[in-house]
Amino acid sequence: MPEPFSLKPIGTLHTPWRTIGACPRNGRQPDPAPVCTARVLPAFLDGLQSLEGFSHLILLYWLGQPAPPRLIVTPPFDPQPRGVFATRAPFRPNPIGLSVVAFDGFAAPDCLTVRFLDCLDGTPLLDIKPYLPTTDSEPGAAMGWLDPHATRNRNTPGSPGGVPPG
Repeated sequence: MPEPFSLKPIGTLHTPWRTIGACPRNGRQPDPAPVCTARVLPAFLDGLQSLEGFSHLILLYWLGQPAPPRLIVTPPFDPQPRGVFATRAPFRPNPIGLSVVAFDGFAAPDCLTVRFLDCLDGTPLLDIKPYLPTTDSEPGAAMGWLDPHATRNRNTPGSPGGVPPG
């Protein structure tokens, strides 16, 4: 058995959403994406050095979880019960959220401006990583049972409202 460990927030995420019901199902909804912020605690400000110039970031955060985790969930858009690890449902054993966000720069030395975030206002921020399209993107990846239900990125060729094919 691994030894116990703990996580500590490096900051707080600020979004327009105050309730789970108001929060979008994923960061690509709604359109246009509202501006959100990630405020970093003073002890971690040095870690923001050299972040300028990145267009996108990966944010990891701790989801508030009022209910216990569920290993089987029924998605709101699909009648088939699914294993939680085959979904993006928030009812996880470790409620860690992940969003790839557009990074619009600094609103202040401790405050990043981002879009495409999908969490509640006041969510604890756990980590920030630069998004690297050469490493983090797999354009041919299969989406399993989710493929017919997927939210298509507006910049994906051939997607509704996306870049025209070809």
